[in-house]
Amino acid sequence: MRSSTARWPLPIDRWSKVAGVRRSRLLWVVSVMCAAHASLAGAQTSPGRIELGGQVVSVSSGQFDATDVGLGGRVSWRPNPIVGLEAELNVFPRDFPSGRPFSRARFEGLFGVTAGATFDRFRPFARVRPGFVAVQESPEPFACILIFPPPLTCTLASGRTLVAVDLGGGIDIMTTERTFVRVDLGDRLVRYPGPVFDSDRMIREDPFFSHEFRFAAGAGVRF
Repeated sequence: MRSSTARWPLPIDRWSKVAGVRRSRLLWVVSVMCAAHASLAGAQTSPGRIELGGQVVSVSSGQFDATDVGLGGRVSWRPNPIVGLEAELNVFPRDFPSGRPFSRARFEGLFGVTAGATFDRFRPFARVRPGFVAVQESPEPFACILIFPPPLTCTLASGRTLVAVDLGGGIDIMTTERTFVRVDLGDRLVRYPGPVFDSDRMIREDPFFSHEFRFAAGAGVRF
């Protein structure tokens, strides 16, 4: 009577089949581990990161021949290595202008796009950011002459929210893997109301844009 158990040692062809199965399983495990490692590495180097930053902002107004200084913060997201989406809010807390102020504070909000490639630790970029400048009313009663059209300062002294567009560029410098400094400058176009007398005593029948040089420097962290 023959035993139902397999003979030992196994035949060579049986050893080949067992070894083949084991090799297949080993290759499958190695492939899964490599794929998982690649996914984690891609996630760690993914450009789609959130950035939080703060900055000091200086705006030189040609319309009023004065400089406004403020503080603010910014949040941005980079969905790919080139493009960044960002929102920035700043407050200018001092009376403006210093001589005969028509505003006790200004709030600036800008929302737009940056574009630029990264070279080692540096990312030069261009930007376009529409937004607003909210001009708060004068810190004390503001005397105005009764003429038409009124001076621009008189129109703004009661408080206005103005359309703004920020055009310019700058550079991000990575100081560590998660921290950076940023410097940017550009032209802030502010749309003033009309009809008014502007600061050059020209009559502006319609709303008009005025150019203002804008400089900002700050730092932040990446997540």
